[in-house]
Amino acid sequence: MKQNNFDVIIIGGSYSGLSAAMSLGRALRQVLIIDSGVPCNRQTPHSHNFITQDGEKPAVISAKAKLQVDLYKTVHFYNGLAIKAVKKESGFEISTESGEIFTARKLLFASGVKDVFPKIKGFAECWGISVLHCPYCHGYEVKNEKTAIIANGEMAFEFAKLISNWTKDLRLCTNGKSTLTALETEILEKHNVQIFEEEIDSFEHADGYIKNIIFKNQEKVEVKAIYARVPFEQHCSLPAGLGCEINEQGLLKTDAMQKTNITGVYASGDCTKQMRSVAIAVSTGSFAGAVINKELIDEDFF
Repeated sequence: MKQNNFDVIIIGGSYSGLSAAMSLGRALRQVLIIDSGVPCNRQTPHSHNFITQDGEKPAVISAKAKLQVDLYKTVHFYNGLAIKAVKKESGFEISTESGEIFTARKLLFASGVKDVFPKIKGFAECWGISVLHCPYCHGYEVKNEKTAIIANGEMAFEFAKLISNWTKDLRLCTNGKSTLTALETEILEKHNVQIFEEEIDSFEHADGYIKNIIFKNQEKVEVKAIYARVPFEQHCSLPAGLGCEINEQGLLKTDAMQKTNITGVYASGDCTKQMRSVAIAVSTGSFAGAVINKELIDEDFF
């Protein structure tokens, strides 16, 4: 790539980054998207709850989006990993793993998060297929099925209450001694939620589709779907290196205009939102692009 200086560099080229790039491309901005090609939903077979694209494969949505964004000739793509970000007087300098250096006046992180899986054999293989994080994204497809929730304490109680909207055939696996209160336990049992306190050994599955939960005492529980909220970390360490604040949930802290606490640095998509969905990623990316363009106009007009 001959061009090295841009109005905006976007780190992350999935739904949020592409949406921001479209906003900026339509505003005639010189934009570079740097993306390493490992979205967190890469093994999820279908995306849901995104109007006009309900049931489509995530990779198909992003491929179509990239083709459309590529029509805007001021938007450029770089396939690689950004490894260093430095704030300069005129903006930002980004270094890539292969040694290229790019500069821009503004920086947008649409870099997503990376899930940290428990040490349960088969968990990673089922993630996004039959082990699910969000009922709004996937609950309809497994409605009324035998379903398990892996959680403990207050979060387990609230999660079970939520999932009961989609199925009454529920069991709760605390994966160790329950920390539910006596009242929470009583309420769950009243709703016929079975509680299993034995530690989980593995998942028996076929190509990611769960068949049985196998506990360490070798007991088996048949299920068709599992909900789990796993810990996560920022997929990209560059925002923290620049001094961007991270909130108590581990998400990049932004204001209502998608701005971080570092002037000139913005963030959108999954790296900023507790509710992770394609629709929200697209929305926040599109808005961030418009905000960044307005900031550039304001700076240049005076």
